[in-house]
Amino acid sequence: QRQEFGSRDTAHHPSPVQYPGGAAAPRERMASNGVSGKRKRSDRATAPSAVGEDDKSGGGAYMDGMGNEFSTEALPGAIPAFGNNPQKCAYNLYAEQLSGTAFTKPRHCNQRSWLYRIRPSVIHSPFTSCSAGKVVSDWNDPSAAVVDPNQMRWNPMPIPDAATGESVDFLDGLVTMCGHGDPMGKEGCAIHMYTCNASMGDKCFTNSDGDMLIVPQVGTLDITTEFGKIMLAPHEICVIQRGVRFNVGIPDAAAPATRGYVFELYQGHLQLPDLGPIGANGLANARDFLYPCAAFEDRDCEYTVINKFGGKFFSATTDHSPFDVVGWTGNYAPYKYDLDKFCCMNSVTFDHPDPSIYTVLTAPTNDHGTAVIDFVIFPPRWMVMEKTFRPPYYHRNCMSEFMGMVYGKYDAKEGFAPGGASLHSCMTPHGPDAPTFDAASSAHLEPHKFDAGLAFMFETSALLKLTPWALEAEHRDMNYQKCWDALPKYYNGEK
Repeated sequence: QRQEFGSRDTAHHPSPVQYPGGAAAPRERMASNGVSGKRKRSDRATAPSAVGEDDKSGGGAYMDGMGNEFSTEALPGAIPAFGNNPQKCAYNLYAEQLSGTAFTKPRHCNQRSWLYRIRPSVIHSPFTSCSAGKVVSDWNDPSAAVVDPNQMRWNPMPIPDAATGESVDFLDGLVTMCGHGDPMGKEGCAIHMYTCNASMGDKCFTNSDGDMLIVPQVGTLDITTEFGKIMLAPHEICVIQRGVRFNVGIPDAAAPATRGYVFELYQGHLQLPDLGPIGANGLANARDFLYPCAAFEDRDCEYTVINKFGGKFFSATTDHSPFDVVGWTGNYAPYKYDLDKFCCMNSVTFDHPDPSIYTVLTAPTNDHGTAVIDFVIFPPRWMVMEKTFRPPYYHRNCMSEFMGMVYGKYDAKEGFAPGGASLHSCMTPHGPDAPTFDAASSAHLEPHKFDAGLAFMFETSALLKLTPWALEAEHRDMNYQKCWDALPKYYNGEK
């Protein structure tokens, strides 16, 4: 039997909520597009959601709020009204907890969810080793991890051409660029890129090694997770945590080409940065992070589960779809965020601020103020600084900076194309090229809105090792370092 994906969100409103047009939230209404709100034990009112109406990926059923406690069910009453694992669940479901942190983590940072599913995830054949493709995780292997301090840049990675019969899904198209640490010890990170033009079919992926931050650059991804469905388009990001099973589909058969970036976090989880003197508001607002409403399918079939575990890939099979979660409750779930909703800060007097003011998400280390990753974006913004060289300054950084380009152009140098990437490692000098320096040094300084592109940066405290694939790729710009050769000596002894 097959149950098509459906959703009934029972995250609860404490009182009737006003929706567009002034209509009050109806009670106990089936809603194929989900509802959102806060849970109240005594009130099970449901309502169609206004969330997602301006969703770039074409809609979806979501609940909003980073770090909230959510409750959502695709069938009414699927979530227990009392407790988490009753003696017998409604609809004869199984209760299963997914823990993202240790049981004894302090409550304010404890992450877990309860899933109420048709079959528990323990039902599968034994895992056997399988090919990891171009994914690298052993950063102690000198043949797979190379130390190189040079400035690096890559042109856009070629997308497989369906017209030639080339069919590549998300997992097969995942390629590791660089990384460090050890997933076995839950320490470090890796940076990948992906290209794909085919759906994964009856195959899903789960990463036991860490969380995955996905940044699409071309094409929309239809991501099915145990928690529900996420449609992900360029200008948006998605975080899928450790242990969550997911499948990536290509929703547009007429335009199947997709490309993007992935940051894999071996340690901890991503969170909103502290705002400090900025105050209570600004940067990425918690309310703009969207979590999927429950949706499930009851389908008997041969399904393949690929598990990344200890840097290796393993494969198992089940006799049913793993996306059979009828309801879930908790705070450990995948989410997405629209980068165009970022509230950007900038100097309104003088000097170019440090890029940390553009941080969307961070994963801190035990060294306070230092991150495993700061995910930073350079969005459209006003430039009004007086007596200031406005592009990014010349810099040697104790952090490593891996940059990508979603669209348009970067304001610090020429030739950085959408879909491309660059790496400026720890203490490796970098900064504007000669044309950018000359133009900015003589520009008439008046208020100017830069809205020509969207770049981003994975900034990490680690020294990153490169894969041979990244070093030898045909699309690597071997002349990148020459962009600074034309910087002349202007000094003549005169002030």
